[in-house]
Amino acid sequence: MAFGLISAVSKLQMVSTSDHASVVSMNLFVALLCACIVIGHLLEENRWMNESITALLIGLCTGVVILLFSGGTSSRVLVFSEDLFFIYLLPPIIFNAGFQVKKKQFFVNFMTIMLFGAIGTLISCTIITLGVSQIFKRMNIGPLEIGDYLAIGAIFAATDSVCTLQVLNQDETPLLYSLVFGEGVVNDATSVVLFNAIQSFDLDQIDTSIASQFITNFLYLFVTSTLLGVLSGLLSAYIIKKLYIGRHSTDREVALMMLMAYLSYMLAELCYLSGILTVFFCGIVMSHYTWHNVTESSRITTKHAFATLSFVAEIFIFLYVGMDAMDIEKWRFVSDSPGTSVAASSILLGLVLVGRAAFVFPLSFLSNLFKKSQSEKLSFRQQVIIWWAGLMRGAVSMALAYNQFTMLGYTQLRTNAIMITSTITVVLVSTVVFGLMTKPLIRLLLPHGPPKGTSSMISTDPSTPKSFTIPLLGSAQESEADIGGHEIHRPSSIRALLATPTHTVHRLWRKFDNAFMRPVFGGRGFVPVEPGSPSERNGHQWR
Repeated sequence: MAFGLISAVSKLQMVSTSDHASVVSMNLFVALLCACIVIGHLLEENRWMNESITALLIGLCTGVVILLFSGGTSSRVLVFSEDLFFIYLLPPIIFNAGFQVKKKQFFVNFMTIMLFGAIGTLISCTIITLGVSQIFKRMNIGPLEIGDYLAIGAIFAATDSVCTLQVLNQDETPLLYSLVFGEGVVNDATSVVLFNAIQSFDLDQIDTSIASQFITNFLYLFVTSTLLGVLSGLLSAYIIKKLYIGRHSTDREVALMMLMAYLSYMLAELCYLSGILTVFFCGIVMSHYTWHNVTESSRITTKHAFATLSFVAEIFIFLYVGMDAMDIEKWRFVSDSPGTSVAASSILLGLVLVGRAAFVFPLSFLSNLFKKSQSEKLSFRQQVIIWWAGLMRGAVSMALAYNQFTMLGYTQLRTNAIMITSTITVVLVSTVVFGLMTKPLIRLLLPHGPPKGTSSMISTDPSTPKSFTIPLLGSAQESEADIGGHEIHRPSSIRALLATPTHTVHRLWRKFDNAFMRPVFGGRGFVPVEPGSPSERNGHQWR
């Protein structure tokens, strides 16, 4: 009995020690998050730094300090986990991106965004895969199979949309922001879908049927993920419009919006779809319909709540990556051959540069062919900025690399350790070096502010949680025959429609939205009222 009591006390002490370590870790992280916010504020006007780079550098410095205090044994406070990243940190970032996006800019450039985000990612993945398969075989890295090479292509084709969005300003450079932002979201979704498809297919025998099945699966995931996000957003709009929860409690409608947004992401993951695409389009639909159906106080609350959650998650990610980069265990495996790790990192970085250039400039040329207006075409300077802004790699690449080359965050193989350390090196160099130089590069290439023609885009911005006056894809007050004081001519061919789709598509969308969607799902023009009040008796346009 005494032995059993001693054993129980020993277990309780172990649990207590473990809980205490977790509390210490969380205290450290919260304190560092506060430090990142304060330092980021002090460096707000700095032309080189941004908050992502600040958080990354603070994470690196903290890792070094912990490493010194532990006598070089460990620098880990939290183990990097792809589950933590994909399930808890990424959803609020992507949802807020869709919720706050200037929708007209996004949909006006939708075809170009899809070219860059989907086709461009496939081109980049192909070039990186071919490059590493040819070069790594000649290096003393270790055994890598065809599935590993394809996974490396998908890992390093994923741009860091979080860091890129902090570099560009949505108001100063709306066209560039729209393209880089849209490409970042679609790119992340495409890379994750590619990575999962690579892991699910038998790649020992690649033939035509496997390739066609792969493409079909990719298109299926893309379309169904988008539809799930749209349906989730519409469902939330219908429920809140029909029940008008805000008449009893604004807390409930705010909670319902948050939970349904997160539910859309988890449903996508449950159904093996792309949660990134789902929650992004859910955010767009919620900002167009659901947000306008809630009370005024709930609108203010949700706008700031979603932005705050996204902001904290972004800072947490870069702090997390910076601290994990100093984990001594990974570097011990490559300590006997540091030259190999440096060479692998340099090759991967070079392939990232080449792979991005291989699609940005050709696809920009292709996109310009279908645009008649000179102000809508991408100049060479703008193409250079788009190429540069997408060179950064971040937490998505880290999470996919950990998934492929580690087991529960740990690795015992030299080959895998080389790939993990190379990924960390590419992430650090691309984020810090390219990130530091992005702001000066934009000022150098665009010294006189946004290109001519973008001011009109800002003035006709759509209704977002930052604007109460202009609806999706154009103003409801504009007459159908007069937008900007000019008569709209119907396109006489498919080529003409592709060349100047903006006004025609916007006008058709407004007619459809006003006639069918808003009477059912609400949106701008629908004002929640108390049942039986004078406002309700007078009636409203969309109820």
